[in-house]
Amino acid sequence: MLPSPTAAVFAFPEKPEDRLRRALRALDAALAGQAEAVAGLRRELGALSGAVEGLGGSLQAYSHGLRDTQDALAQAGEQASRLDATADALLAATRH
Repeated sequence: MLPSPTAAVFAFPEKPEDRLRRALRALDAALAGQAEAVAGLRRELGALSGAVEGLGGSLQAYSHGLRDTQDALAQAGEQASRLDATADALLAATRH
């Protein structure tokens, strides 16, 4: 078998302008990536804001429900006390 010829790759001399262009392209790509990330962050902050608003509404409704339950329990307690007093009076009347 014959030895396969090998080719040497020589780098072309790089000009300072080429390095600058390449650096500017990389900077443009980084800025575009950053802009995309900021847009994504804004979207997520908007979603979070909506979720917090929904949570606030739910907590407010829960608070109203608790207040209504507290009022209903107070009324039931008052009625139970009146019924207890009536029962005591009836028991006292039947013992005499």
